[in-house]
Amino acid sequence: MLALVHRVIAGWLADQAGVERARAQCGAVTLIQRFGSALNLNVHFHMLWLDGVYEEDDESPPRKPRLHRTRAPTTGQLTQLADTIAHRVCRHLTRKGWLEGEEESVFLTDSAGGDDGMDALRMSSITYRIATGAQAGRKVITLQTLPGDDGSLEGDAGKVGGFSLHAGVAAEAHESHKLEKLCRYITRPAISEKRLSISSQGKVRYELKTP
Repeated sequence: MLALVHRVIAGWLADQAGVERARAQCGAVTLIQRFGSALNLNVHFHMLWLDGVYEEDDESPPRKPRLHRTRAPTTGQLTQLADTIAHRVCRHLTRKGWLEGEEESVFLTDSAGGDDGMDALRMSSITYRIATGAQAGRKVITLQTLPGDDGSLEGDAGKVGGFSLHAGVAAEAHESHKLEKLCRYITRPAISEKRLSISSQGKVRYELKTP
């Protein structure tokens, strides 16, 4: 799945830079995050990309790679990329037998989970349902509200059918502090220790970013 997403973004960067895809060399560091801010299973990628592609300069021996920089993507371009990624991911999962289509929508099949008891818990987490107990299978109550600041680095995003692609932050070579902040953001753990505490009853309490 990661290779699929990487190919889509790398191909777009090469096209934007005006370099043949076969000759373009991209650079990216990716960390796979498995949880959302509500501690729900929400697999997503934190990717740090070069804002361009390298191409070997054939005119000046010895050959040296030359960076072709690209402009920051617009919201429309991010939406198009998110649509391409969503289409290819769904097509891949359908071929694997993990998705089933019904008119304009797709949904997880029962075969997406195996015999492992953890699979049922993962499926419940993905669909925001209670996994165990007397209320197993019921939807978890959630409140929609404005997101808190909490130091988020997200800017404009392209959103398509549950997929979203953010590209709101860039750092120049001399902006080491900004680059460090970005690296710390994409490598942060799923659970923030600042929001983790012990209640007066001795229970573990986790404060969510939003209600």
